Amino acid sequence: MDDFVLKNARIATMADNGAPYGLIDNGAVAIRDGRIAWVGASDAIPADHAGLETEELHGRLVTPALIDCHTHIVAGGNRANEFEMRLNGASYEKVARAGGGIVSTVKATRAEGEDELLAAALPRVDQLIGEGVCVIEVKSGYGLDLETELRMLRVARRIADARDIRIRTSFLGAHAIPPEYRHRADAYIDEVCIPALEQAAAEGLADAVDGFCESIAFSPQQIARVFDAARRLGLPVKLHAEQLTNQGGAKLAASYGALSVDHLEYVGEDGVTAMKESGSVAVMLPGAFYTLRERQLPPIDLFRKHGVPMAVATDCNPGSSPLSSLLTAMNMACTLFRMTPEEVLAGATRIAAQALGLPDAGMIKPGLRADLAVWNVESPAELAYRIAFNPLQRRIMATKSSKET
Repeated sequence: MDDFVLKNARIATMADNGAPYGLIDNGAVAIRDGRIAWVGASDAIPADHAGLETEELHGRLVTPALIDCHTHIVAGGNRANEFEMRLNGASYEKVARAGGGIVSTVKATRAEGEDELLAAALPRVDQLIGEGVCVIEVKSGYGLDLETELRMLRVARRIADARDIRIRTSFLGAHAIPPEYRHRADAYIDEVCIPALEQAAAEGLADAVDGFCESIAFSPQQIARVFDAARRLGLPVKLHAEQLTNQGGAKLAASYGALSVDHLEYVGEDGVTAMKESGSVAVMLPGAFYTLRERQLPPIDLFRKHGVPMAVATDCNPGSSPLSSLLTAMNMACTLFRMTPEEVLAGATRIAAQALGLPDAGMIKPGLRADLAVWNVESPAELAYRIAFNPLQRRIMATKSSKET
């Protein structure tokens, strides 16, 4: 990346400078060697940056690049038929128990090779890139055997070679019980999940370990065994929890110092306080709430009351959230969950970075990566306000910059 200065912009730094959004009016950002070198008022650019090439932004908004901190973007097939079933009255749990749900995607994913899975994922990745996203978290979990779990993680790594994007991977072997282990969840954990996790760690394919703690998936005791293995391997954990029922997953994840606990519609105050104590992020996934036509809202006021940071992500997946627009997820979080535009922008930048354990991203602050988004809007609230409208003017990454059409 060339060294340069962006000037005469409204800069939502998303850092705590006492202003909403960390906003700097008529601001400037100096970028050197792919890092933020300085940020401040356009009429106060330091002398050591004044000679750099300057780009005039004419009042456009600049934010940190967006971060999608929860996706299942590598997957085979689709589940449009289950979408139709649910619209005809079947619950998510009934679909899953009938052999649909996650298991149907497992069958499709096992049948596809790396190149096929990559080709299917890239259009979804491209849509996120086109909305100013610079980091995408990608989970495994649709293989549920050693070979396919590792294949999914290899494909996730390949996305960063195929596109100008930063990828973080999560091993999600404890996502569902495959048909061949029906009623034998403990054997699956011992014989498949933990060995696959160990191999993924040995190959450097996993940045974190995830699980699904739910009545249709794994118990807290079973997840604890996976998390114990993660701890032995030195990998941080995160958890899908309290999406459909309260199984105590949030408290379990917090006891392991989880980076994040995700979904959380049914979490109680004891789970929220445990997350506060552990520093775990609550990841809001309104796409799944919307698609499944859920009625139980996540306890946003409890998260606010206890100071639990809230991220927002797409949960892009074939079944419960076929959503590949983070801007739409932000709008949904405002409209469905009553989060504020400032909360959702923080949730897709600074707090999303925290949910992935990335201290070098999510804010416009000296020393952090120069991952930025330039928008054809004046107010940060416009990013969450509009529906199916993308005002991105330019996406800038620490490695290179790209123009978006």
